[in-house]
Amino acid sequence: MLRKLLALAALSCAFAGGGAFAETTQAPLKAPNWSFSGPTGMYDQAQLQRGFKVYTEVCSQCHSLNLVTFGDLGRPGGPFYDPKYKDNPNDNPVVKAVAAGWPRKVADIDPDTGDPTHRDATTADVPAPPFPNEPAARASNGGALPPDMSLLAAAREGGPNYIYSILTSYAATPPGISGAPAGKYYNPAYPGDLSSMWKGKGEVPVGGFLAMPPPLTDCKVKFDDGTPCDLSQEAKDIAAFLTWASDPMMDQRKQTGLAVMIYLIIFSGLLYASYRRIWRNVAH
Repeated sequence: MLRKLLALAALSCAFAGGGAFAETTQAPLKAPNWSFSGPTGMYDQAQLQRGFKVYTEVCSQCHSLNLVTFGDLGRPGGPFYDPKYKDNPNDNPVVKAVAAGWPRKVADIDPDTGDPTHRDATTADVPAPPFPNEPAARASNGGALPPDMSLLAAAREGGPNYIYSILTSYAATPPGISGAPAGKYYNPAYPGDLSSMWKGKGEVPVGGFLAMPPPLTDCKVKFDDGTPCDLSQEAKDIAAFLTWASDPMMDQRKQTGLAVMIYLIIFSGLLYASYRRIWRNVAH
């Protein structure tokens, strides 16, 4: 938890610093209905499983998930939670299979020789990242560094709405934009400042350019539960999964809060009834 808080603080500082140099604009974020919205909303486990599949098959090719272990996937509220293994999610056979089947091996050290080696992941490991280091990541992405996704939903204003909007809002560069950066992709939902590139008439278009090409297309990921695999559904499911990754304890927190509220209401009623009984024959 401390690692997550420190990482989130670093991300927040970076984003706060970036906004001081230019006034950025973006299109209003799209706001789908989320099962976890509101004080009593909870994660949809089937949706989290679909979102994890989108991450595995698409996002994990560039983005790491360094603050989520495979064992976390089996904890209460997680994609593969099973009440039979609530005391030890690491015994969950589904979680074990997901870890062992991860396409990239975990870097390790041979205990006998001290030589670098690789092994299958266990439930205590995080998914092996797509690149061994930052220079390799930048070299494979035209100089851009794909951010770790563990806290993406918490770090971006709008959370899941931001992620969903980015993934579903790619568009052609507006006519009138001159000098668009090579290898970048226009997205009206991405905060940017296009005033220096605008040579057209009227208002400057909102949005900006980002290094990530459109990652999703219709049925790029086919869902095992038969859910239609259009771009919108894929985007919604990965946004929900990343929200869970950034706040895996939300379900338990809301359940605790609801229980506390019910207790306080009952206690207040008993307190009022006691007050009425004790002081009913006493003049005020």
